[in-house]
Amino acid sequence: MTIAPGLCSITLRSLPAEEVLEVAVRAGIEGIEWGADGHAPPGGGSDLTALAARCRDAGVEVASYGSYLGFAAPGDDDLSTVNAVLDSAEALGAPMVRIWTELGTTPDSAPDERVRVTDRTAALAEAIGARGLTAALEFHPFTLTHTATSTNHLLDRLQRPNLRTHWQPDPTLPVETALGELTKVASRLAHVHVFTWGQAGIDDRHALDDGAALWRSALAIAEFEGDPISQRYALCEYVRDDDPEQLVADVRTLRRWIEGIEESSDERTQSL
Repeated sequence: MTIAPGLCSITLRSLPAEEVLEVAVRAGIEGIEWGADGHAPPGGGSDLTALAARCRDAGVEVASYGSYLGFAAPGDDDLSTVNAVLDSAEALGAPMVRIWTELGTTPDSAPDERVRVTDRTAALAEAIGARGLTAALEFHPFTLTHTATSTNHLLDRLQRPNLRTHWQPDPTLPVETALGELTKVASRLAHVHVFTWGQAGIDDRHALDDGAALWRSALAIAEFEGDPISQRYALCEYVRDDDPEQLVADVRTLRRWIEGIEESSDERTQSL
């Protein structure tokens, strides 16, 4: 398995899906997670089937469907809502659906709240699995996936073979701490969300190259220590100034780092 350059479509939220795909192809993106809150709304339909065909024709995989199931308050993922999300995942040919563990319920929340969100997550994973798809948790502050430890605890409780977790760095953490977090979830890893932000977070965006100290090592962990899946993507997310040209530059950087990992792997193989 070799990790490949990917994209979360919400990175270019202001562009129509056709233009997102055009920029992705120009940048050298190999896989896209299409977002449910813009380019690929729930409900399935011919528009998404056509988008999937355009991706195939362009040689770009649909890596995942970025849903918001589980994100909001209880009751926002009733059966019809879940089925609408899964209809879109199937129309796109997405093998994976990203889900959340309810923003605002954290590892420090009351036990009954944690149990409720755990049960909710289990129900979502079961529904996704019933369609033959993999579920992947959003690794995000202020949820039950706030840390690697809490994420592993949740996955241990659920024991769902079709459930994995994405990973993204918390920009407030030192590099070594962030890498330690990734290492702890590597055996359950789906894809990684790639960005370089300052400590202020999403509004403090930098060129990806500024994050070399983190990402050179993080990509190697995702490649060498992650439990294999059919294909793992480094999904670029929220680039500086929402600029398509910045995405192109960031993917050029990302590919250079990935090629460095491949060279190191070849050297390791030859030395054995």
